Amino acid sequence: MLSYHLKSAIGDLRDLIKITESDIEDIQVASHDPQFDRLKLKEEKLKSFESKKAMIDYEISTLIRLNPQTNLPELLNAEQHAMLSELKVELSTLHATNKRYAKLVLAVSNLYNTFLENIIPTEMQGYNKVASKESTILKVRA
Repeated sequence: MLSYHLKSAIGDLRDLIKITESDIEDIQVASHDPQFDRLKLKEEKLKSFESKKAMIDYEISTLIRLNPQTNLPELLNAEQHAMLSELKVELSTLHATNKRYAKLVLAVSNLYNTFLENIIPTEMQGYNKVASKESTILKVRA
């Protein structure tokens, strides 16, 4: 069962990486709708991975509990060791890919916020942000 869960978890991570890479490609060309369309799929893959990771944890803890005198590396076969290493690599790849995507999202967010601030300037009144009366771009003519 452990091998099955490891394979499935690696597959989910690869899918998440592909989805995030597609998001990066789309945000670079300002194609936002496909990103929103993939959001549900991304959430499903993430939940699936979390579930499989919990099953991996359960399987490993069961092995340890049933064989208390044996060290974990001795309980796993070579294929399982290889899959755990592959899982670690895929997690690192996903982390790096998400980091690249987050930088792009932040840049786009800052751009939109700057545009909005130029169109409708705001000022702080206590803890509330309210529109000021002096707009630098948008002027209302009577």
